[in-house]
Amino acid sequence: MRDPERAALAAARRIVVKIGSRLLTDSPAGRPAALADEIAALRAERGLRAVVVTSGAIGLGMRALRMAKRPADIPSLQAAAAVGQRALLTHWGNAFAAHDIPIGQILLTHDDIRDRRRFLNARHAIDALLAASVVPVVNENDTVGYEEIKYGDNDLLAALVCNLVGADALIVLTDVEGLRGADGRRIPVVRDVDAEAVPVAGGSTTGSPGSGGMASKVQAAKLAGRTGAAAVVVPGAEPRALTRALAGEDIGTLFVPPGDRLTSRKHWIAFGSRPAGAIAVDAGARAALVDRRTSLLPAGVTGVSGEFDAGDLVSVVDAGGTEFARGLACYGAADLRRIAGRRSADIAAILGYKYVDEVIRRDDLVIL
Repeated sequence: MRDPERAALAAARRIVVKIGSRLLTDSPAGRPAALADEIAALRAERGLRAVVVTSGAIGLGMRALRMAKRPADIPSLQAAAAVGQRALLTHWGNAFAAHDIPIGQILLTHDDIRDRRRFLNARHAIDALLAASVVPVVNENDTVGYEEIKYGDNDLLAALVCNLVGADALIVLTDVEGLRGADGRRIPVVRDVDAEAVPVAGGSTTGSPGSGGMASKVQAAKLAGRTGAAAVVVPGAEPRALTRALAGEDIGTLFVPPGDRLTSRKHWIAFGSRPAGAIAVDAGARAALVDRRTSLLPAGVTGVSGEFDAGDLVSVVDAGGTEFARGLACYGAADLRRIAGRRSADIAAILGYKYVDEVIRRDDLVIL
């Protein structure tokens, strides 16, 4: 009998499929062809729409440039990505062309996700591609990116794309059987990421074409879960791994999404951007924000760090400096320093103007 949480995957209609560098480096033409076969069949059988998030440009570029090992410097990695991107897209284009399915290339950087206008532009473009029965093929723009090359293997991007497209599920195809516990055995289902997965996820794998590792996949599953998307990390070398995962078979590790789903906008506030500064608050303000879900008022502010403008994303930290919330500031850092600890009624007299009573409005605040 299938686990009911896995069985729910059979209802997924819009998915994000992420395939890692190691799988593509091993078989740069074969893996895309096999995955295209599965996606084409799932489109015909259940009307499924898929977005493919692919790694592999750097690995293919290294091969073309006859690099014996992954370069340590960013410019060489960017050069390898520039050379490999063309080959990568050719493989995906040929794979889907066999089924008369067009693809559309989407190159993103983390800055595209952080900027709200560019985030929405990317969403609208991908929605238009899906409506036209095109398979969007997404990759990080490593030729101009920096953090993308240094810190991940597109795992985080895949999770953020789930928010972009409103995905029902994230399927991560990797080169291991799933998340393993301390005893080395596969963990079939994770219901609490922080308690069950983070302690055993380990660090990144180094010295190979990819740079992700299980820790980044666990983090991606957690971020995807906050949008309501189930995540499954599956062994991509297994035959029909994608189809079997979406049929609810016991393959890989399923990460069950929590009940406290965030709206797309609040998910972007929490995870899609980098805070420009931090606002420290006292214990009373922290309790009001966390327990009573109120807005943040200037009376509870004890300090401001960084330089930011009204509308920028900021961290909210407690007396010990621990971040517990993020939100969009109603006032810039300079003005906020002047009204910190004061009553909302005093704002106009201190600043010479008053925009709103709040430092961060509840609708623009996410508790982490």
